[in-house]
Amino acid sequence: MAARSSIPWGRLVVVCAALGVTACGSEGGGAPGGAGGPPAVVTTQPAAMASWTDRLDAIGTARASESIAITSKLSERVERVRFESGQRVEAGQVLVDLDVGGDVADLDAARTAAREAQRQYDRQRPLAAQKLIPASQLDAQRAARDAAQAAVQQASARVSDRVIVAPFAGVLGLREVSPGQLLGPGTTITTLDAIDTMQVDFSVPEVHLAKLKEGLAVEARSDAWRGEVFRGQILSVDSRVDVATRSVTVRAAVENTDGRLLPGMLLTLSVLQSEREALVVPEISVQQNGTLSFVYRVDADGVAQMAPVTLGAREAGRVEVLEGLAAGDRVVVDGTVKLRPGQRITEAATSEPAGAPAPAATAAAPARG
Repeated sequence: MAARSSIPWGRLVVVCAALGVTACGSEGGGAPGGAGGPPAVVTTQPAAMASWTDRLDAIGTARASESIAITSKLSERVERVRFESGQRVEAGQVLVDLDVGGDVADLDAARTAAREAQRQYDRQRPLAAQKLIPASQLDAQRAARDAAQAAVQQASARVSDRVIVAPFAGVLGLREVSPGQLLGPGTTITTLDAIDTMQVDFSVPEVHLAKLKEGLAVEARSDAWRGEVFRGQILSVDSRVDVATRSVTVRAAVENTDGRLLPGMLLTLSVLQSEREALVVPEISVQQNGTLSFVYRVDADGVAQMAPVTLGAREAGRVEVLEGLAAGDRVVVDGTVKLRPGQRITEAATSEPAGAPAPAATAAAPARG
C-alpha cells in the first residue's frame, strides 16, 4: 500500500511556492516556520491499515411491496364500513358491506335448483345403465345439473362482491366512503399498502454493473429519520441498460417492520461491497491546494514535512490513501493551519490510529488550526 515516491517532487515544489515556503522538504530553514522557530503544538495520528467497505451511493423512492386501491365492482349502496383510516388489517378482513338486495334470495333459489338437478341426475344414471331410459335423456339431465351448478356460482359471486375484503395484509389509507353512500363500479374506497418490507428502485451507472448482484447488503437513510439506518438487500438487477442515461435499474427490499418508512419517501441508499483492507487517515488531516492533496507527515526527528497523497474513497471522517504514505506514518490532524513544512512539532496529545472509529477523528475537527 505504501508508495511514497510515486508522486513527482516537481508538484511538491509548486505547492511550496504557492504557500510561500522557502525550506520545503528540509529539516532546517531559517523561516519562521523552520527548525529555527518555535515548535508547533499539534496532534498527530498514525496512518493505519483498516477494514474498509466500498459503497455505491444512489437515491430512490420507497414504495410498498404490494399496493392497490380498494374499489367496488358494483353500483350499490354502502351498508356498513368496518375500518378506519390508517388501520392495519389482515388478508381477508372485511372492510365494507354493501346492500345485498335480492342477491341472497337468488342464491338460495339457485342452490335449491342445483340440488334438485343433482337428485334427478343421480336417479336417472342407474336407469340409463340398465337401458331403461335412453342415454340422450341422461345427457340432457347432466347438462341441466351443470347449468344449475353454474348458476349457483354466479349468484354466490354476486353476493361475495357485496362484501369487500382486504386481499392482503397491510395498512389502509384514508377512508373515502360513508354508510349510505351510493358507490359506482371503480369507486375508490381506500388504499392498501403492504409496508413491512419496502421496495426501492434506483439507478446505478453501467460502469458499476459488475459490482451488482442479488443479495448484496443495502443501507437506506431518510431525512425524516435522521441518524437512522434501514437495512435491506438487492432483490434484482434489471436485464436492460437505459440507453439514454447509461444506467441500470436496481431493486432493493428494505425492512420496515416498525412502519416508519412510507410509500413515496425519498431515500438515500448505499450498496455495500465486500470488505477489504485499506490504508486510511483522518479526513481532517488532508490539506488541499488546487487539485493537489497533501498531508503533513512527521519524520523521525519530529519535523513536519509535506507529503502529497493520492486519495481513494471517503467514509465517515476517514479517507483512503492510495499513494504517498505507508502504514505507521504519523500525520498531523490538528494544528495544520499555521504549520509550515520543515517546522518542528510538539505533540499536544496522542491520538488513536486512523483505523479506529471515525468519531475520534471527527471530534478533533474544532481544534483545527
